[in-house]
Amino acid sequence: MNFDLRIPIGLMFSLYGVLLAVYGLVGNPDLKRSLEINIDLIWGVVLLVFGAFMLVTAMLAAKAQAAEAKQGKI
Repeated sequence: MNFDLRIPIGLMFSLYGVLLAVYGLVGNPDLKRSLEINIDLIWGVVLLVFGAFMLVTAMLAAKAQAAEAKQGKI
């Protein structure tokens, strides 16, 4: 099994995305100064989506590698 850097990157971004999105939902009720834009929630979701994308691509690559190994190409 080869090391895939997308797995720890995906886990890190997903974790930070969840933390930031939760903080955006429950923390900092004073949004008047920021034109009613909850930037913490927006960037939390962006980080979560990017982390999930990295994890999905790593899983698909591992699945493709396993299929190639099963066919004897590697």
